[in-house]
Amino acid sequence: MHPLAPRQKTPAANCEACKENRHAPADCPCIPAGRWCHGFHAATTSQERIDAWWGTQPRFGVGVSCGPADLVVVDVDAHAVHVPDRSRLLPGIPIGPKVDLAGLATGFDTLALLAALRGVPSPAEDEGTLRIRTPSGGLHIWYRNPHPGTRYRSSTGSSPRTALAWQVDIRSDNGYIVAPATRTTAGRYARVGEALRPAPLPQWLADELARTGHVPRPQEPSQAPSRARTPRRRAPRAATRVLDPLLEEVAACSATPEGASFTEKLNRAAYAAGGLVHGGHLAEAEVRDLLEEAARLARPHQERRNLAIIESALSAGAQRPFHPRGRS
Repeated sequence: MHPLAPRQKTPAANCEACKENRHAPADCPCIPAGRWCHGFHAATTSQERIDAWWGTQPRFGVGVSCGPADLVVVDVDAHAVHVPDRSRLLPGIPIGPKVDLAGLATGFDTLALLAALRGVPSPAEDEGTLRIRTPSGGLHIWYRNPHPGTRYRSSTGSSPRTALAWQVDIRSDNGYIVAPATRTTAGRYARVGEALRPAPLPQWLADELARTGHVPRPQEPSQAPSRARTPRRRAPRAATRVLDPLLEEVAACSATPEGASFTEKLNRAAYAAGGLVHGGHLAEAEVRDLLEEAARLARPHQERRNLAIIESALSAGAQRPFHPRGRS
């Protein structure tokens, strides 16, 4: 577990030294020293450390780092937003025009639709596992990973790359979840039903997570890199000289859970990327991957917001094709 800022669902702020000096969580002296810097990277099961943290700040909320706890949490959202085209509701599963989607409005509906297609009850109705109602009306469905050798990546239901269903997020490796009974300004995270512990992840759901790309390939790391760095790829040198430093600035924000001008840096990187793509210097798919990876490393708990920033800035940058040598 790790501290959340009082009355918030975001991690407690770093110490002043970590705020001022950028560094990767793995290089931070605060975590070995028993301080709570870097959010879920500082999570611990040490009772002594937990007592010290909450003894110092009793108003802290409680976050649970899902990966080290071998948890797979299905986070069902109930946001009042525009429903996308049916082709985006269940990634990889075509929904024909004869399927009546009248009334579909939230992640509860898409999760129920996925379960119905597989001939099983919706996890939202699973009384055998721990379920937590969120202040916004959503639901956290906690499962235990019965095969820890298989890792699961976190995702958001709005992601164009890895998603289980629209408005259904997954919290596992490189993700955290708010613990039951935590209270924020929006309300309390309250247990639903009688189950007190996470049940084993159902096999059909494990199969769906594998199908939708939540299981990293053997050569892919399932945990965040120990150092903030930007992956290299083949592209014109002039274009990479422009984009790489911007991506590095975004990834370096991982050293500071709050602030660090993250939004401004991600917006600047995506805007420049949009200009380079539409100037013919970089491939859009590669650029999106790089932007999302840097943003996920820096702010893994807000993937939906990261994607919104990237989409908006890419679109704006596309209006002004950019050429590294100054030609427009």
